[in-house]
Amino acid sequence: MKMEGVLITKMEMRQYVERRDERLGDYSLLTVVVETDRGAVEMKYDEGFRGPDALESAAKLLLQYAGLAALINRALIELS
Repeated sequence: MKMEGVLITKMEMRQYVERRDERLGDYSLLTVVVETDRGAVEMKYDEGFRGPDALESAAKLLLQYAGLAALINRALIELS
């Protein structure tokens, strides 16, 4: 994918489980790594008690709406 003259070579969503609570479940930090021909950046996407399918839910939401373009724009700003 190419956006604003920058080649996006890879996008990856990561989940870091920071702690577990017996009542609330996992506290997750979700990040997105965007690799381009101008470098790579890892950005925070979301965090909180999001349940056992936090990664899958976030990825589905990101792909269904205009979130993907906004995320790429944010990455390009970080890289400039």
